[in-house]
Amino acid sequence: MSTVTQTLTTLRLSRTESIHDLISGLQTSPLPPPQRRNPSIAHAPVRVHNLSEQECRLAVENALRYFPPSTHAVLAPEFAEELVQYGHIYMYRFMPRDPLYAVPVDEIPAKSRQAAAIIHMLLNNLDPRVAQFPQELVTYGGNGQVLANWGQFRLVLHYLSTMTDDQTLVMYSGHPMGLFPSSPSAPRAIITNGMMIPNYSSRADYDRLFALGVTMYGQMTAGSYCYIGPQGIVHGTTLTVLNAGRLKLGTNDLAGKVFLTAGLGGMSGAQAKAAVICGCVGVIAEVSYEALKKRYDQGWLVEITDNLPDLLKAVEIAVKEKRATSIGYHGNVVEVWEMFAEELERTGRLMVDIGSDQTSCHNPFNGGYYPVQYGYEEAQKVLEKDPQLFKEKVQESLRRHIAAINKLADAGMYFFDYGNAFLLEARRAGANVSKPGEEGSTDATFRYPTYVQDIMGDIFSFGFGPFRWVCTSGDPSDLETTDKLAAEVFETIIASGLPPEVEEKYQDNLKWIKDAGKHKMVVGSQARILYSDQRGRAALALRFNEAIRKGEISGSIVISRDHHDVSGTDSPFRETSNIYDGSAVTADMAVQNCIGDAFRGATWVALHNGGGVGWGEVVNGGFGLVLDGSEDASRRAYKMLNWDVSNGVARRAWSGNPNAQSTIKRAMEEDDNLKITLANRVEDRSVLEKLKF
Repeated sequence: MSTVTQTLTTLRLSRTESIHDLISGLQTSPLPPPQRRNPSIAHAPVRVHNLSEQECRLAVENALRYFPPSTHAVLAPEFAEELVQYGHIYMYRFMPRDPLYAVPVDEIPAKSRQAAAIIHMLLNNLDPRVAQFPQELVTYGGNGQVLANWGQFRLVLHYLSTMTDDQTLVMYSGHPMGLFPSSPSAPRAIITNGMMIPNYSSRADYDRLFALGVTMYGQMTAGSYCYIGPQGIVHGTTLTVLNAGRLKLGTNDLAGKVFLTAGLGGMSGAQAKAAVICGCVGVIAEVSYEALKKRYDQGWLVEITDNLPDLLKAVEIAVKEKRATSIGYHGNVVEVWEMFAEELERTGRLMVDIGSDQTSCHNPFNGGYYPVQYGYEEAQKVLEKDPQLFKEKVQESLRRHIAAINKLADAGMYFFDYGNAFLLEARRAGANVSKPGEEGSTDATFRYPTYVQDIMGDIFSFGFGPFRWVCTSGDPSDLETTDKLAAEVFETIIASGLPPEVEEKYQDNLKWIKDAGKHKMVVGSQARILYSDQRGRAALALRFNEAIRKGEISGSIVISRDHHDVSGTDSPFRETSNIYDGSAVTADMAVQNCIGDAFRGATWVALHNGGGVGWGEVVNGGFGLVLDGSEDASRRAYKMLNWDVSNGVARRAWSGNPNAQSTIKRAMEEDDNLKITLANRVEDRSVLEKLKF
């Protein structure tokens, strides 16, 4: 088994550029010296846009709007070169000279302390330890932008540092439209990303409009500044794999069980850590050596190899020893699937128990999924020179990928779609992913269910989802204190008496938070994730705020959540895939959630087109709320968090989900002001069956 020497680097803004420099605005007189991309770090693939010559001029003209006319003669050819060479104008000249990181909030000079917390979160999203392609402002998912260019970055930080609590920063797809008068009770920032007239929300539309600099893809927590590194999904991945074992393999003990998947770049980096926490043998393929090495250096990946025979031997040994480990394969996952399929045919041994995929398949033809026919660097050259050939090879690779999965699934392996549009794109490529007898289907049903449909859906229906918090002091001891307080809160709730199906979830999450520190999951900001329901989230926020007021915690805390949550996302291929009343493709829930969070007390809110399964396939939103120890913060948190969960539970109850119905009824019993329209079930199906149309 090949190994790599572990190297851990501490990154800090240094002598070259301080936080004061970062917030000083867009320097134009004189212009900063030109900069080139750092060849030693990973970069976003060249973006394919197919702009006409006239549209290319428009893209440069759009970029020049940020700069006075006296600079245009210098910047215009520079921006044109970036557009031709990289497919987008990133304004590299204006990127910071030093690596970014989440500067402790007390060190950030800002008139509004709430705005200072937003700066803390935004900087974390671009920390090279956290971000997938930091110099292209991509946090995760291959194209999840924080902002669209470095000019915007400079302006946004300046606005945030100079604004007061009587202003709101308005963000249009990365562009800071400006500061508008508001009030202290209003959000400090309103963010929208990629919002489109529906008929103009195709993938081709996105490629063109992103190149023009008029929209961007914010993924989920990239464009809302709430990403917390791979930890942000490790809890959900752990719960998914554990419950796959319980529900599909019939065991709580995954020792000696093999979990095969792909992706270590952004969110997918959580898979290796989750495998070890679950006690299984995780095999994770990754085409990018830089991504593989980053996760190994961070301690999230235990072993690595670039040799298939070595990989097979390592899996055999780990299974025999029933040793929890994560093995990273530097290469294409299709090779691994085909290796295990061939082993099954040759020996009759089924060596994979659970399978999935976390490539960025929402963006398969622009670097989100690499075809098995080429190595990583060669594939990038093909993508740049012949995008159509690249697309053809991706689709051929997807067909091979599914063929190998099908062989293992037919032999008894459990495979689930992890909500990254993998099965959707495989179907579009002509792969056999339909249920038997439904080969011509074009809806959201596939041979393999999504993890929401088959494993996690009932968690959302009970109101449980990925609650998060960030200690803006940057002090690890503050995070340790919150872990202890969270355990105490959950123990108190459990002791009060819960329905058995709810108590089980609290017990799972209590164990998680008690063990969280020892798993060393912090990458970037001092953050934590903990699945909780409406009652738990509100109780956690109030206890944290009390601890800040009493001095038990040294600084403010930002509470947030993944957009992938109970109420935050409408997506028929993931979050709402288990809603069967025909409304899975509607987006009222996510839009209502964002609006409701805004006027109930959120510090900032975001609403996005795209995220997870891709542009045009999902609408999602999120929030950040600053806890500062004040009574006002407690009031805001309580009102907003109760809405933020009950909205989605009510929608799921109306669709007919029995767990959501019982959950929302309990919520109404606890709050006389909550009145939900409840669905009546058609008990006599013959009433419908007799109808003639």
